[in-house]
Amino acid sequence: MEKGKIKELTKAELQIMQLLWDKEKAYVNDLLEMMPSPKPAYNTVSTIVRILEKKGFVSHYTFGNTHQYFPVVDKDSYLNSLMHGIMNSFFAGSVTNLVSFLSKKEKLTISEADHLIKIIEKGSNNNSKTS
Repeated sequence: MEKGKIKELTKAELQIMQLLWDKEKAYVNDLLEMMPSPKPAYNTVSTIVRILEKKGFVSHYTFGNTHQYFPVVDKDSYLNSLMHGIMNSFFAGSVTNLVSFLSKKEKLTISEADHLIKIIEKGSNNNSKTS
């Protein structure tokens, strides 16, 4: 998969990936057990996992006739790619525009804004140390 070119997942695919990211490796039956009711059919989960494998998100170990699946794209990489796409598509690549949008839509409190400032300051200090 090209760097920075991670495909967006469907809701069903993301649900399976969340389980694999949490569990690190699992058989289809394991994934089914972890899913909330009403549980999908075994074949549905198996098909989604194979789609994820074709998309390059998942790989597997073979044990006889069964496969144990594991993620090959980590959660942070997916989230980073997704947020990058959202920022570019909706906020002209601007963190300021994104935060402004969220502060208006989510009714950002002064306390939350102060917390964000501390996070930004901490990030700036860490970046200046590595530069």
